[in-house]
Amino acid sequence: MTSRRFSCVLFDLDGTLVDTAPDLTGALNHVLAQYQLAPFSVEKVRNTVGFGARITIERSMSHYNKTLSEEALDIAHAQFLAHYSENICKNSQLFPGVKDVLEMFKANDIRMSVCTNKTEHLSIDLLDQIGIADYFASICGSDTVPNKKPHPDHVFSAINRAGGKCEEAILIGDSQADVQSARAAGIPVIVMSYGYTAVPSAELGADLVLDSFLDLPKTLETWPKALEN
Repeated sequence: MTSRRFSCVLFDLDGTLVDTAPDLTGALNHVLAQYQLAPFSVEKVRNTVGFGARITIERSMSHYNKTLSEEALDIAHAQFLAHYSENICKNSQLFPGVKDVLEMFKANDIRMSVCTNKTEHLSIDLLDQIGIADYFASICGSDTVPNKKPHPDHVFSAINRAGGKCEEAILIGDSQADVQSARAAGIPVIVMSYGYTAVPSAELGADLVLDSFLDLPKTLETWPKALEN
């Protein structure tokens, strides 16, 4: 990599860097069991995450035509987080090529930041346990800033905390929240097709959809020519 078009790369976490669906499913099913509701499959959970655990719980409850009061939702959210915190890296794993690409970006002095709707301390814990926390100049969770994705403030904060510049930044994600936040912030966005989304990746409105994380270095190096392929 020799191009300096992008000196700051932001990454979503769940569904982009790490396949967290198995452990998220465990936490969600723990909550559903409290209401004697049938468990969700891992594949179904892949289509409900992206906007944070609280919304995931609400969407899952609505699947059973059940609406929780704010108080009940607070309790369910706390149960989810407690279970997930204890099992955060039990079955989660990096998507293929992630560590190799992060190492390449680091060697080329590209600033990297995580911009995720997972809470900050859970994000740090997961990234530390899975062995890639040290690659990032900042880890910006949903509670790091007043407004999480899809609000642009989340993107701006992740860039600023990494010491980057908006005009040299790009967001790599997998969901509607990622595309909307990048668009609101005025930066390019790439979606990984293997991620977590109920809407087909090609319909999210990203600048580009990639199937493999290993394609990122060449894509960024040849940008914007890469958009023509």
